[in-house]
Amino acid sequence: MKVKHIILTLAVGTMLVSCDDVFTPAIENFKDVEKMNEEPDYAQGFLVTAYRTLPGYYDNSDVATDDAVTNNKDDSYLKMATGSWTSIMNPMNRWSADYGSIQYLNLFLENMDTAHFVKQANVNSLIKKRMRGEAFGLRAIHHYFLLRAHGGFTQDKQLMGVLLLNKFQDVNADFNQERASFQTCVESIKADLDSAQRLLPETYGDLTNNNQIPEKYRNLVEKADEYNIAMGNKSRQLIDGLIVKSFRSRLTLLAASPAFQDASNKTTWEEAANAAADVIDHVGGPSGLAAQGITYYTNDDEIGAIKEATNPAEIIWRENLATNNSDQESRNYPPSLFGQGYINPTQNLVDAFPMANGYPISDTRSGYNANDPYTNRDPRLAKYIIYNGAQEGPTNKTIYTGSQEGTDDGIEIKETSTRTGYYMKKRLNMKVNCDPSSKNGTSHYTPRLRFTEFFLNYAEAANEAWGPKGTGTHSYSAYDVIKAIRHRAGLTDDTYLDECAGSQEKMRELIRNERRLELCFESFRFWDLRRWKASLNETAKGIDWSDKGFKSLDNVEKRSYENYMYYGPIPYTEVLKYNKLKQNDGWN
Repeated sequence: MKVKHIILTLAVGTMLVSCDDVFTPAIENFKDVEKMNEEPDYAQGFLVTAYRTLPGYYDNSDVATDDAVTNNKDDSYLKMATGSWTSIMNPMNRWSADYGSIQYLNLFLENMDTAHFVKQANVNSLIKKRMRGEAFGLRAIHHYFLLRAHGGFTQDKQLMGVLLLNKFQDVNADFNQERASFQTCVESIKADLDSAQRLLPETYGDLTNNNQIPEKYRNLVEKADEYNIAMGNKSRQLIDGLIVKSFRSRLTLLAASPAFQDASNKTTWEEAANAAADVIDHVGGPSGLAAQGITYYTNDDEIGAIKEATNPAEIIWRENLATNNSDQESRNYPPSLFGQGYINPTQNLVDAFPMANGYPISDTRSGYNANDPYTNRDPRLAKYIIYNGAQEGPTNKTIYTGSQEGTDDGIEIKETSTRTGYYMKKRLNMKVNCDPSSKNGTSHYTPRLRFTEFFLNYAEAANEAWGPKGTGTHSYSAYDVIKAIRHRAGLTDDTYLDECAGSQEKMRELIRNERRLELCFESFRFWDLRRWKASLNETAKGIDWSDKGFKSLDNVEKRSYENYMYYGPIPYTEVLKYNKLKQNDGWN
């Protein structure tokens, strides 16, 4: 990890541009940290850097799991899943990006007290309170992603976390440090979340009268218009109290999971359930589940109504709105719709969708017919996956995925064709036209956090803590949440759900499957399998249709994970440099 002198090398105007290119500044752009006191945009740039380096929500790691494969033979996740994952070649590595951002945040926190953003002293103090809260929240979030990617058991069976950097490390610092314990990391992240929670409002938005000012800010501002300068509509999509609560839920769910069970780890399922409840109580519990949340990515009415950085009902936090955009469709449409067919869902995932009566297809009561497998299925199947015979795209074109069907959409006909007999539909808007002669996009946004994740967090943790129908101190159970999720999906027959409610083990299986379906292609599956210590080596399967029926493809892509890969590696270069930095067991 390289640490620079106490200077920044980024121009704020460039940092605000939505691109991934590395910016190399001219020499005149190097500035001393003292400039923070003179140039408010420069000071704010410290935080902008930490926002920009957060991992993307859609990282496409699903193709390294039993949910999908990719037709891109050079994809790093494909290589990872098929035997090339090492501490040098690690697509999941967060080390440099997160620690670099944490350094900026520590520098900001240690030097921002004398910064001036507006002339009004009281409003300036409120802005600084918000920005300090953002910095604590961002530091917690970056440490969380580090812990998720690099926490694990060392060779001597110690459950370790990562390096904790809660103050700026200058060039004279000793970087040869031991990793903090997993428990110490969890407590440190929670402490930063606590600090952020104390400083930040639950959500941002303009107030219309002075009485609406939250009590904790009334010692600084008395007028709504003063409050609005610091915490009104223009601050939306910055870290707020609800986002902080969301990451507390993510953190505690991770720590309570089977992969991290150890005498040194004090996090409980009850704590994880309570943290998730704090998020979903914001919308009133199960009854507040967003009705259109299941298709958040293609709800044109909601997306069209976004203004002044508002969120659709399903969304807690998101990236910027992109207009006239066709990136996802160009990447993932079938070839006949002028796409690259990049993500190919597996038969494994398709088989996880139940029948419309709520029963798994493996249950004889489901009515499943292998020769007519897409009829009377869970409605989410048709929303999330393009299968043989589906009508898709702006002209409702029939997609034929069989290798003998005579179309480019058939299995492995060309480089952009499917390998499994399926194409991803989730994340795509079927109104987008990718035909180069008449191309048109639509408005898209990428989530960072959506409420459904936290309903599922609660269901999982509550079932483990109190059983299927236990509620703890809340008014709803795991059963109530899963019922709401399945009803929203169109599965209104509760017979199978009620059967599962009689067994914590069966409810666990159902909850995990609902999580798999609801969050498919949103970069959760890889992390979920690992924290559950479930099998990573399920071979990816597919299906090849023709006018004579179907042929099962039982060996589309084998997975080659080792047992120690439930925990990610510390980068090899770091272990090589610092002898106190212990590697996770199994990695070089």
